Amino acid sequence: MAQIGKINHLEVLKELDFGIYLDGGELGEILMPKRYVPEGTMLGDFIEAFIYLDSEDRLIATTETPLAQVEEFALLEVVSVTQVGAFLNWGLPKDLFVPFREQRKPMEVGQKYLVYVYLDADSKRVAASSKIEKYLDNIPVDYDENEEVDLIIVNETDLGYNAIIDNCHLGILYKNEVFQPLKSGDKVQGYIKKIRTDGKIDLRLEKIGYEKIASFTDKIIFELERKNGFLPLNDKSSPEEIYKVFKISKKNFKAAIGALYKKRMIVLEDNGIKLLKN
Repeated sequence: MAQIGKINHLEVLKELDFGIYLDGGELGEILMPKRYVPEGTMLGDFIEAFIYLDSEDRLIATTETPLAQVEEFALLEVVSVTQVGAFLNWGLPKDLFVPFREQRKPMEVGQKYLVYVYLDADSKRVAASSKIEKYLDNIPVDYDENEEVDLIIVNETDLGYNAIIDNCHLGILYKNEVFQPLKSGDKVQGYIKKIRTDGKIDLRLEKIGYEKIASFTDKIIFELERKNGFLPLNDKSSPEEIYKVFKISKKNFKAAIGALYKKRMIVLEDNGIKLLKN
């Protein structure tokens, strides 16, 4: 069944001068205006189409991709504020509506806000909310430690960074384990560090384990070969210097060069590391 506010795989039913009609199942036939129809589209073809209500509350299909779909979070900019609410640019001709009741604080034109995109049950319109907490942690936590997850950064706190996990839960990245600049709305890969007894989730940006250390050693060897066999970095270098070159933490850098040293692939010197030639 076709879903409003999401990208759907739909069959072409009719072809007219002003566009095509797609099979929306229980939603009926859905118009895709001619300007969105891919060249060469024929009856019986299946195409990827995003469905939403236009300004006249008619179902419309488009091949344009919004910045976020229903049940997703995104950092979006306010383009206007009216007597009924705010409107966000989400990459489609019709701006995304945020009712006043769904605004954590009054929104301002030109500012960006992290919002959750939802389908209003009564009007069937796609809308957004900056009260993101009520859309999180509503299903049981079911992660394994070290499991890879998709993260969206919410905000910075004294402890570190709050992050949305797989569009479902809220977790925290601790500041002393983050070695890259992060800001609200950033999308990054992360890993489950620990599920606490109170149900809260600790996160990390790097996977711990032999496989990850092996990938770090490959990075170091590659960089050494690129720099004629020497790098002015060692276990005394600052975390910022190490991250700038390798995008890894100092802890993992030290583990990787330790592994290379044991394999007699590098020499540890006072001012850096040197590649040993086979």
